[in-house]
Amino acid sequence: MTTASMTTPLGQILRSWRRSTPGPLWLVAPLVLIVAIPVADHFLPPDIHLAHLLIVAPAVTSVVAGPRLTALIGGLAAVSLVVAGTERGVLITESVLVEFGSLAALCVLLVIFSLLRDRLWLELLRVRSVSDATQRVVLRPLPDKAGPVSIASEYRSAEADTRIGGDLYAVARASDSTRLVIGDVRGKGLASIGDTAIMLGAFRAAAHRQSPLPELVAYLEGAVRWGLAEFSESSGSDADVGERFVTAVVVDIPDDEPVVHVISCGHPPPLLLHNSTATALSVPAPALPLGLGGLSDDAYVQATFPFAYGDRLLLYTDGVSETRDGRGTFYPLAERAAAWTDQAPGPLVQKITADLKAYAAGPLNDDMAMIVVQRDETPGLSKPSSQQVPHHDRHHPGATADGVVHSIGDRGPTHGPGGPHAHPSHPAGAVDTWRQAPNTAD
Repeated sequence: MTTASMTTPLGQILRSWRRSTPGPLWLVAPLVLIVAIPVADHFLPPDIHLAHLLIVAPAVTSVVAGPRLTALIGGLAAVSLVVAGTERGVLITESVLVEFGSLAALCVLLVIFSLLRDRLWLELLRVRSVSDATQRVVLRPLPDKAGPVSIASEYRSAEADTRIGGDLYAVARASDSTRLVIGDVRGKGLASIGDTAIMLGAFRAAAHRQSPLPELVAYLEGAVRWGLAEFSESSGSDADVGERFVTAVVVDIPDDEPVVHVISCGHPPPLLLHNSTATALSVPAPALPLGLGGLSDDAYVQATFPFAYGDRLLLYTDGVSETRDGRGTFYPLAERAAAWTDQAPGPLVQKITADLKAYAAGPLNDDMAMIVVQRDETPGLSKPSSQQVPHHDRHHPGATADGVVHSIGDRGPTHGPGGPHAHPSHPAGAVDTWRQAPNTAD
């Protein structure tokens, strides 16, 4: 259902649907039949009678028209039957009376059918409008711009007629950076919407705070673990609570630095598209999926990668990378994306989506989400030279041999079993080696 259908009155939608059908063309056949049968009966032998075919006229009309037009065509068909019977002088015979009664009864049933169909159609439109609005609240469309970055996205649910499933994404603006999350809830389709809503709600509640990225992910872990447990208890299905989790990648793109900070929680690594190459940003120390953090006491590790002006960052779920062709081969996402590194975010997302559908040679059997982020030049930001931040060889204090700068943050304080602190403070040791995050919270 389109956005226009949500804001259009239901009666107008129904009238538009009827106008979209070739009404005049469909009515030609019933009208021709009503006129032609009495004329044909006049010239045919007495033992050949075509009046029983008049029943076709209201039946065809009821398929494409409403109850009023169906009743009108049914009335004309009855008049045509009377005319044909009068011509032959058999109007009051038993055969014609049975035909007339059958035609009248069928017309009444077809009018009732049209009334019920229109009522059910209106009810369906109401339900779909509510469903569409609800899904848009849970999975909000991403903006085209967020700070100094341009964004394009694509989402496909594995279930037909749904806008949301087990994959998720969201973007939030902090005071000096743009933060994004993309994730995959265990399961797919409508059955996973509850877990998706828990994860997105936790991210939107905390991403705008000025806490470091490791602390934000620690908050998400506590909120997701608590939310999944509460949801399972309220639904009476807590038997599988230990098997429910969310894989995710959380990124932070500073406004004033050509880098991107990444924390991965069991999710496929983002792809950095730069100069006709697609490089997987694999973090050295990936964390457990969200919801399973209680199984480990390790701190969340933030990895920093170059993200120069004009570069593109491709975030995706396994519904993209694990799509198979007819021979069972996975979709070569990095190879295909590297061929389109010169595309803007919008066209790039469209190309990958179309190529993915062609590669699968059929409907996608898993939820799919994808985000392309491009860093743009903005007034007040000077483009750094290659000597300042080379793409593959950064000379900066704290950089390792592979050119990646790491910073480690604690999981942050919690209250209760896995519960997040409402206003996390900057823990000891959570220091970014590139910049000191403000020790503030909303």
